[in-house]
Amino acid sequence: MGKLNQIDKAADSKGSAVTTIWQFVKFIFVSLLAMIVQFALLNILPLIPAIKAQYDTPFAWWVFVSTVAAGGLGYFIVNNTANIIAQIVAFFVNREKTFNSSANIAVTLPIYIVFTIALICFSAWLNPTLKDLFVSKGWMEDALASNASTMICSAVQFFLYFPVDKILFHKKKEEAVEEAADVIPAAEEIAQEVTEKAEAVEETAEAVAEEVEEEAEAVAQTAEETIDAVAQTVTEETEAAAQAVEDAADDITE
Repeated sequence: MGKLNQIDKAADSKGSAVTTIWQFVKFIFVSLLAMIVQFALLNILPLIPAIKAQYDTPFAWWVFVSTVAAGGLGYFIVNNTANIIAQIVAFFVNREKTFNSSANIAVTLPIYIVFTIALICFSAWLNPTLKDLFVSKGWMEDALASNASTMICSAVQFFLYFPVDKILFHKKKEEAVEEAADVIPAAEEIAQEVTEKAEAVEETAEAVAEEVEEEAEAVAQTAEETIDAVAQTVTEETEAAAQAVEDAADDITE
């Protein structure tokens, strides 16, 4: 993909008009990829027995009408399943390669899904309607009518999806990188400030701890001196009392 990136940068250097044209060219190839996925599923899914059995079941709900001639419920299931999977493939490939976008998937994907559902509803009505028309008029056989109607719906979707995708994926990866580059210095400054404050708090804590330790030592020293003095006083008084008792005993003896 290095060559593709070089072409992208060359197109960007020529201005927005050339960039849009180049994006449209890439969008065509991605749409062809999605179409290949859709047509492959369109022809593979009917081979599943459970789905094939539904081709004889007419289906009508809301604006969706799929007669037995148009493929019934089975064709409705096949057509919409193929369409949904193809559009999911197109979403991610267009985001990454066509528009080189870093747009938030959590925001763009729901919008894309809503738009896709609206188009799928339209295609779900238009596709069997066209197929029924082609078959009933005798213009085409069933398989050819199925592919022709799908091709027409795909073309309609193609011209509607490009402007929508360009709006959704307007934010390029380079812009996200630049924004990140702007954020990094600010984050580094904040980290530096936090580090400095943490160091200041640590120094203050050490100073307080040292002061508390010195005061504790002083209190301990004072307490020790006081205890020694009291003990000395008690000892002297005890000795004096003992001497007095001894003198009194001597006097009595005499």
